[in-house]
Amino acid sequence: MRLSVLMSVYNNAPFVERAVASILDQTYRDFEFIIVNDGSTDGSTEILRRLAATDPRIRLVEQENRGLVASLNRGFAMAHSDWIARMDGDDESLPHRFATQLEFLDRHPDHGVIGTQMVNVDEQGRTIRLTNDYPRDATTFLAAMELLPLMSHPSAIIAKAAFEKVGGYRKIYRHCEDYDLWLRLSEVTKLCSVDEILYRYCVNPQQVTFQHLLHTAIGAAVAWQAHLQRSSGRPDPTEGLSALPDVDHLDELDRIFGMPGIARKVRARVAPKLLYSLPALTSGGARLIGDYVAEGGDRRPATRAVARMLRYGQIRGAGQLAGNLARSYFAPRGK
Repeated sequence: MRLSVLMSVYNNAPFVERAVASILDQTYRDFEFIIVNDGSTDGSTEILRRLAATDPRIRLVEQENRGLVASLNRGFAMAHSDWIARMDGDDESLPHRFATQLEFLDRHPDHGVIGTQMVNVDEQGRTIRLTNDYPRDATTFLAAMELLPLMSHPSAIIAKAAFEKVGGYRKIYRHCEDYDLWLRLSEVTKLCSVDEILYRYCVNPQQVTFQHLLHTAIGAAVAWQAHLQRSSGRPDPTEGLSALPDVDHLDELDRIFGMPGIARKVRARVAPKLLYSLPALTSGGARLIGDYVAEGGDRRPATRAVARMLRYGQIRGAGQLAGNLARSYFAPRGK
């Protein structure tokens, strides 16, 4: 058997039967299907048990809730195949997804990861937009790694050997575990996505992207700085950490990395990403933007954040950020 499919499910009851069916209906059929039920409480368990009884390819694992990183690492360890295809419990894979990706890998044996382009759909399955700009070759992927979209995580097929070589997913990069993984895999193999749209990604307001934008953006910025350290032949300063500093303690990054300016670089990367997310602004993002401005950063993100917070009635937070912005006009830039 060449392929294992790995899906982690947590409270995906409205969508999970459709997601499972899209895997079982693939034109490439020789695979095992590992489903990790991560402590679901919404009826997903009963659906998965019923589906597992209908197809011997399904290996259903039930556990208490441990989170996505732990669930995926467990699934990779269980896989019997050399290649592992990711899948999420609320999405759909188009029927020829696996066949197309495996054909690419046959033609490009130096690649250890292959994703697909995708279409974003709402909870009713209606198309929102196409995401058709993931890098289509390894050179473009490397050039995009710092700031551009890299790959649809649940559409990827990953070589188990490469995954194990870099140590799998890391829990300190929770919410951006895929970006951290792509950076580390890029140091040992080639990655890209095929041309075709082969994945339907369901967008809903409860997803990590919406609920944890601030922490995701900070984690991704730190992961990039750690990648630069490894690429320069130095140890990864975040290896062995139990957690990354939170938004109020980002200056700790200078000590962790053993050099000045890391926290400032992280804030500079994160600040522009927070402008249109009220949850991010009110959970510490406004303070981060204020620190960014005080360090000499572009004042425009702060101005936009103030306006957005006022629009949604966040008077106190808007006032504090406006005060930081005003003080920055009288402080020497870069101080």
